[in-house]
Amino acid sequence: MNILEWRHPKRMDESTLMRIAKAIADPTRFAILKAIASREEISCGQLAELFPIAQATVSHHLNVLMNAGLVEMRKQGQHHYFRLQRKAVRLFGEWLLRSLAAETPDTQATSAHVSRENIPSEGG
Repeated sequence: MNILEWRHPKRMDESTLMRIAKAIADPTRFAILKAIASREEISCGQLAELFPIAQATVSHHLNVLMNAGLVEMRKQGQHHYFRLQRKAVRLFGEWLLRSLAAETPDTQATSAHVSRENIPSEGG
């Protein structure tokens, strides 16, 4: 399922979150994603010129990014052009922040306990 099929980031499941996280965890893939994000679109050949790796390796990384829903491809003749799926990146970021910021009863109790410990006593 592509990330853009969700109507709201709340509906993103953890397997999708993990697939995207794994896709961007690789330093080379993250650098490729940043290079794509800095342009309207870029060809695989142009990406291969930016990085000291084989074009086949660039293609592999692009496939991982496409499977994660972070990049889309447009074919024109023999060339393949890639662009960032900005909405997908935004949804991923929103969902990640929301899922990590959600408080459970355990974290609420811990937060309350820590807050009380940091309150100075009146005599002190």
